[in-house]
Amino acid sequence: MFLSHIDPPFNLVLVEPQIPPNTGNVARLCAVTGARLHLVGPLGFSIAQKDLRRAGLDYWDKVFQRYYPTLEDYLAEHGTARRHLFSARAVRSYWQAEFEPGDHLVFGSEPDGLPPALVEANLQQTVSIPMLPDRRSLNLSTAVGIATYEAIRQQLSAGK
Repeated sequence: MFLSHIDPPFNLVLVEPQIPPNTGNVARLCAVTGARLHLVGPLGFSIAQKDLRRAGLDYWDKVFQRYYPTLEDYLAEHGTARRHLFSARAVRSYWQAEFEPGDHLVFGSEPDGLPPALVEANLQQTVSIPMLPDRRSLNLSTAVGIATYEAIRQQLSAGK
């Protein structure tokens, strides 16, 4: 089965990712779904690193949109974007979110998640992926994949 192109594509935003293979896996996900990758620093690696490029090298130029040195830089450039902030601590499930083409799906770093101030200031935009109690979190690239395909599923179900 092939996906139809979603226009505008979804934007996957990684805030301060620390593990190169996770970011590479998300880049590959972007390549096969048409999503666009935004990286917000500081990063825990160089985007020129072999490990990162190995997971998505042949697609990197097609999926990578922009690097923002800070979260403030990203927010300044995309101030009016529709955002869904993913946090293991959110009360609302991502199943309750209504995704639209062009939305920004925002994920935090592997060890720390999203900055608490960002989550607290945007509680209505914050969602979680349901898990068993007393579990820390999903792997970053797994969580991004789950969220991306739910957003795509909603668009295909709506015939968009």
